[in-house]
Amino acid sequence: MTDATLQTAAQALPRAPGVFARLLRHPGAVAGGGIALFFVLIAIFAPVIAPYDPMAVDWLAIRGGPSAAHWFGSDEIGRDMLSRVIWGSRASLLAGLVSIAIAMAIGVPLGLAAGYLGGWVDAVLMRVVDGMLAIPLLVLAIAMAATLGPSLTNAMIAIGLSVCPIFVRLARAQTLSAMAEEYVEAARAMGYSHLRIALRHVLPNTVPALLVQATLGIATAIITESSLSFLGLGQQPPAPAGARPSTPPRISSSRRRG
Repeated sequence: MTDATLQTAAQALPRAPGVFARLLRHPGAVAGGGIALFFVLIAIFAPVIAPYDPMAVDWLAIRGGPSAAHWFGSDEIGRDMLSRVIWGSRASLLAGLVSIAIAMAIGVPLGLAAGYLGGWVDAVLMRVVDGMLAIPLLVLAIAMAATLGPSLTNAMIAIGLSVCPIFVRLARAQTLSAMAEEYVEAARAMGYSHLRIALRHVLPNTVPALLVQATLGIATAIITESSLSFLGLGQQPPAPAGARPSTPPRISSSRRRG
């Protein structure tokens, strides 16, 4: 066969459907992606969608029920609950994305190093990871957030550090699996440096599993941030939070005595 014949035969073969084409074949995936996209768009366009300023106080609408003016009602000082829920979703989404980004930025390099180098590096890192995994995620996040101080930024850092051991474990396992493949042995035989093998041959093959874990971790991070906000360790009043869109006004000790 000539090259032209081979090229013609290759062009005649049907092309494999792309990722989005395969995704559209699954109604469940389409429905789930649509719901996720819906909430992401709400968080992004919160300034446009929210009917009121989430901080605005209306003393004539205190503890009002659902109505045409306030679809979700109003809180103890007359703030619109729908607006606060919409703006609170932005804080929740930000907490989920930033926390997982922190966890991956720390956990993936450590897992890659543990799996590739092995020896005492692997032993030390895995014992630290085992110790952190022995503590429930929420308990560890509460302890770290309480140590760092109550704020959304500190809550995201605490959640990211708490979730980090999961990514260390997964990255290490995927690294060990990739190192057993023949293309890694071929790269070693060609005299490539360890850094090049780790970054160009091993790391790319760990990405699919890490992305799956990241999507699951975002949901976990959002729930954990909601728990921290409910305990007063996340988004601070009067800013709206996903778990606490409304906060009753605080009364000072001098006014309480009076």
